[in-house]
Amino acid sequence: MDALLLSRIQFGANISFHILFPTITIALGWVLLFFKLRFNATGDQKWMEAYRLWVKVFALSFAMGVVSGITMSFQFGTNWPGFMETVGNIAGPLLAYEVLTAFFLEAVFLGIMLFGFSKVPGWLHTLATFLVAFGTTMSAFWIIVLNSWMHTPAGFEMREGVAHATDWMAIVFNPSMPYRLVHMLLASGLTVAFLIAGLSAFAWLIGHRTAGTRATLRTGLVMGAVLIPIQILAGDMHGLNTLEHQPQKVAAMEGNWETGGNVPLLLFALPDEEARQNRFEIGIPNGASLILKHHADGVVPGLNDFVAEDGTVLHPPVAPVFWSFRIMVGTGMAMLALSWAGVMLMTFRKITVNGTRRRAGIDGLPMPLLYALVPMAFSGWVATLAGWYTTEIGRQPWLVQGVLSTEQAVAAVPAPFVGLSLAAYLAIYAVLLVAYVSALFYLVRKAAKGEGVTPAAPLAAHAPLPAE
Repeated sequence: MDALLLSRIQFGANISFHILFPTITIALGWVLLFFKLRFNATGDQKWMEAYRLWVKVFALSFAMGVVSGITMSFQFGTNWPGFMETVGNIAGPLLAYEVLTAFFLEAVFLGIMLFGFSKVPGWLHTLATFLVAFGTTMSAFWIIVLNSWMHTPAGFEMREGVAHATDWMAIVFNPSMPYRLVHMLLASGLTVAFLIAGLSAFAWLIGHRTAGTRATLRTGLVMGAVLIPIQILAGDMHGLNTLEHQPQKVAAMEGNWETGGNVPLLLFALPDEEARQNRFEIGIPNGASLILKHHADGVVPGLNDFVAEDGTVLHPPVAPVFWSFRIMVGTGMAMLALSWAGVMLMTFRKITVNGTRRRAGIDGLPMPLLYALVPMAFSGWVATLAGWYTTEIGRQPWLVQGVLSTEQAVAAVPAPFVGLSLAAYLAIYAVLLVAYVSALFYLVRKAAKGEGVTPAAPLAAHAPLPAE
């Protein structure tokens, strides 16, 4: 492997590890605010039990995201100096806005969320929770702005090979930003929904069948059932936007080689780039045309349109984009089936208690569904990474679409040096990921034993809580 490929793998590994944690904190901040507001309104201890457990998950995820984000940012200088040299006038301010408007909010008020239960008035603790949730969303906003601009650059001009901003509104609200932002926020919501549902199902299975576990399990299932149809709609709109601005990416996603109508939706295929064809195709007739053009004979772009006269390939590698897209969609379908099944069983299934028929609720969920929810706790990670690979590999060979190629931005670092640092990153990330997942299950087990979930003292301006 040459330095370019190794550097791409290294940055991909870093950002894959990093994105796992913001994907949780972006939506979990708002879920914590929901728990807190429900407690404020009802005084029901189950909501505080949920808050006290999940604020720890938030803090752990936030810390992991900060650490992995720092190592990722180092690579702009060590592996990709051409990026900042060419587009630093735009990327630098956007990254600075993220720190100034978002990171400070999260870092400052997280301490109050964690340690201020008995030390600040209740309204201030609730406000701190809101500000942290708002900060995570603003952080996502600025990062998505930069990433979207790299896909659909606007509001700039090139002077002597360097990008200079001419219209910051056009930069921020570039053509793909609204679609990417909504898609990412919904992805975070689904990640958190299934994380909460999965870990709550685990708690239920090990015998922690409290009102707090019921509340969080129901919250996760309802969140998933509500958000997944919206995500499907948002994904369709995002796909149409991508078709307009990056047709070569859509061609790779569909595994379509020749431009034309009546294009099937491929469920399975083995793309062969050397032969420029697919092997062992299984598809739905006219499906791709219907989805992308909304009529059966709609014309879908083909990959063969993106080959230069000299034979240079101007489209992304097909197989990774083709399969990552299907993994994302397949995971989304599993989310849809499981969350809707859970909500329907809770709502319509009846059980008999003391001779009286009543709605089943959480207690009536069948054991197979609860067992299925446990591994689905991390399904949001799978879908997010698959979607991220579809997006980022699908941009190749460009780093900034039409402006800066990946090859132009890479540093002249010997391949063995990049390979050594890549091996170190992978080893450390593997250990940290195992430790993180283990810590999540440890927190749930600890809560199941009644440890660490009850506030140490009553909250000012809150309903009285029992002291530990």
